[in-house]
Amino acid sequence: MLVVAALGGNALLRRHESPDAEVAQRNLKVAAEALAEIACEHQLVVTHGNGPQIGLLALQSEAFRDVRTYPLDVLGAESEGMIGYLLERELANALGPAPIASLITQTVVDALDPAFQKPSKPIGPAYERDHARALARERGWTVAADGADWRRVVASPTPRSIVELPTIRLLLDHDTVVVCAGGGGVPVVVDSGGARHGVEAVVDKDLASALLARELSADLLMFLTDVPAVEIDWRTPNATALHTATPSQLEAYDFAVGSMGPKVGAASCFVRATRKRAAIGALTEAAQLVEGTAGTQVVSDEQR
Repeated sequence: MLVVAALGGNALLRRHESPDAEVAQRNLKVAAEALAEIACEHQLVVTHGNGPQIGLLALQSEAFRDVRTYPLDVLGAESEGMIGYLLERELANALGPAPIASLITQTVVDALDPAFQKPSKPIGPAYERDHARALARERGWTVAADGADWRRVVASPTPRSIVELPTIRLLLDHDTVVVCAGGGGVPVVVDSGGARHGVEAVVDKDLASALLARELSADLLMFLTDVPAVEIDWRTPNATALHTATPSQLEAYDFAVGSMGPKVGAASCFVRATRKRAAIGALTEAAQLVEGTAGTQVVSDEQR
């Protein structure tokens, strides 16, 4: 079975953790051990978030006043390489001699996507509201509420295609565990002559993972996070876990845009397009998610 596993940003950095390399390495070791259990039994493609990391790299870039800040597409590629290296290393430590490759991946977006006019993707650290607004005035950022905190937000255009898809298929044909589409992939547009150009944006990792899973004809798309299942009435006394649901059933509920909403939407898109299964749940229960015995299992209306 071919499994595409999307690691949430919490696999690298939990909210309010210090964004340093030691924390990322510690968290990725835990993630790699959970993923290795799957890779022993199935073909595996791993994607991951990069929101905190690309935001940190942007802040570091701005610190050099005599050098123009690096554009987001370049910082996205830098974060893919950094996280990919750490994840590849820890997977190798857990799996032994199995072939593993991390791949800097480009994701094609539409230059006319309306998302460029309405930034919505949170990146970087969380701030208190007044501090965030002061930074927005000072640096020309757009900021928005993210739960109880405030963060910088940037454009998040819809992913249209994965440039390196043939390379990913080639690696899978040779039984390689592939780490790719980190942070949704580096966003690029294609001009009339076929040349690619990077753009100031961050692609949603969950939507890019769903697109990748469809294009690879994956058997399972899995979103690994820090909660055991999708809950309705989340963070209320009436919170109830959904163990099995269809896209139509999930549409009846409102899920937080900054947390579970993108995962539910991407899982539903994949299931509707393929009539295959998606799963959302805790990283620590990754093997059980594959088996269908944990988390929220999203199945097609025909299968229910």
